[in-house]
Amino acid sequence: MSDKINNWTSSDDAMVENAIRRGASRRELLQMMLMGGVAAAAGSAIIGRAAAAVAGQPVKGGFVKAAGFSASTADTLDPAKASNATDYIRCCNFYNRLTFINGAGETTMELAESIESKDAKVWTVKLRKGVTFHDGKSLTSADVVYSLKRHRDPAVGSKVNALAKQIVDVKAVDAQTAEITLEAPNADLPTILALHHFMIVADGTTDFSKGNGTGPFILKEFQPGVRSVAMRNENYWKEQGPYLDSFEFFAISDESARLNAVLSGDIQLGANLSPRSLRVLESNAAARPFISKLGTYTNLNIRLDMPPGDKQGVAEGFKYLINREVIQKSVLRGLGDIANDHPIPSTSKYHNAELKQRAYDPERAKSLFQKAGVLGQEIRITAAEAASSALDYAMVVQQAASKIGLNVAVNRVPSDGYWSNHWIKDAVHFGNINARPTPDILFSLLYKSDAAWNESGFKSEKFDAMLLEARGSLDEARRKEIYGEMQAMVSNGAGTVIPVFMSNVDAVSPKLKGLVPNPLGGMMGYTFAEYAWLEA
Repeated sequence: MSDKINNWTSSDDAMVENAIRRGASRRELLQMMLMGGVAAAAGSAIIGRAAAAVAGQPVKGGFVKAAGFSASTADTLDPAKASNATDYIRCCNFYNRLTFINGAGETTMELAESIESKDAKVWTVKLRKGVTFHDGKSLTSADVVYSLKRHRDPAVGSKVNALAKQIVDVKAVDAQTAEITLEAPNADLPTILALHHFMIVADGTTDFSKGNGTGPFILKEFQPGVRSVAMRNENYWKEQGPYLDSFEFFAISDESARLNAVLSGDIQLGANLSPRSLRVLESNAAARPFISKLGTYTNLNIRLDMPPGDKQGVAEGFKYLINREVIQKSVLRGLGDIANDHPIPSTSKYHNAELKQRAYDPERAKSLFQKAGVLGQEIRITAAEAASSALDYAMVVQQAASKIGLNVAVNRVPSDGYWSNHWIKDAVHFGNINARPTPDILFSLLYKSDAAWNESGFKSEKFDAMLLEARGSLDEARRKEIYGEMQAMVSNGAGTVIPVFMSNVDAVSPKLKGLVPNPLGGMMGYTFAEYAWLEA
């Protein structure tokens, strides 16, 4: 039991806090923790601590500085064009979406009062009343129609154009009601509309320099590539929040500098730190780690249509050769969950827990490589720092390969140009995939036969047909069954080796309260400013 307690993290605390907020009883919480191997006495202490955190009263006021890891002169206030964490932070605080994914991964209503459909093809959206934009204009269905149609216009350059193409029509039924018609049924539409790009903007907006939305903060200053400053929206439509008077967001590209800025008190949040920083955070009272389990992963891709991956058994051999526990414990310092060569994490309600976990088995890998006739050949793995921890992963694979007589050479290339010149194109290479909220998005993007990001060239007509069936079904039990089988097909048939789902680490001042992990990203799914508060 002691090992379980020692491995208990702030992410686990946040999970308990979130369960308390959802109304879980003490008995339910203890049962949950006992199943996880936590003793009753220790569980009671943890519940007491979490309950105290939930009971803490938010305080209004204060100014927070937060730093991300990247910024660009191409930074934008147009949510359709948002492309990095810096963009997402601003968009999440100046605008709102029709729906919102909470810390438990549940799709809830935000600007929409309800989104309903009888056939998953035609959806009726009822809007909340009394919502206004920063300029005083009332929210109407015309804003929804305009916002969604923008994503279909190629001239806009929306980052979710591919997803929006399924929308064939959006029309206003009345001032508070819109109707969305899809090309084919998609039961996930409410969740898709919770993605950061689908923020609702005012009808006819072409100038986004003012960030005029319905969100919790109002733009005061925006310098692309430099910083943004926002002030609390005193007329915000939600009953609670935001609590902060204002916040400033900018980038500090160097990780050590970002961490030191939190430790020195210059900023209250430093985003996206590597596992190497965890020891510093755990031994310094000036900051604490805020850990989010996201479903993000770095994977090794073996193209099934190129040598050596075109030989039967090669891709499977790599799946047995990669030591997942070494990566989890040594490379990621314990900040990750063991994965099983498919992209659906255990936090998803569609996760197939019955799929047998593939273990490290170098002898089985050797047998597969031997049958494929590649033991005497050099296999080159392309890696770059652009894919998080890829170089470390490559060393783990190379060391394991040397013990079974497999000649693996690591082709280290510059990060600049990696995604355009090597990713998907090289025979054996690394990828880095951010979390997506639904299996349909992940499978459509990465494994459908004609998917733009089909990293290993996996093709299956049966898989494609199952994808369409699950997408259009409103029967949740049937969808779970289909997605479970699809996970097994990818795990056993695709050339993607997914060893571990990574956790995100943000460094946070002890005075910054109210943060709960969110599956859409670090910094509370980029919404921290709306919900966080400063301890007096």
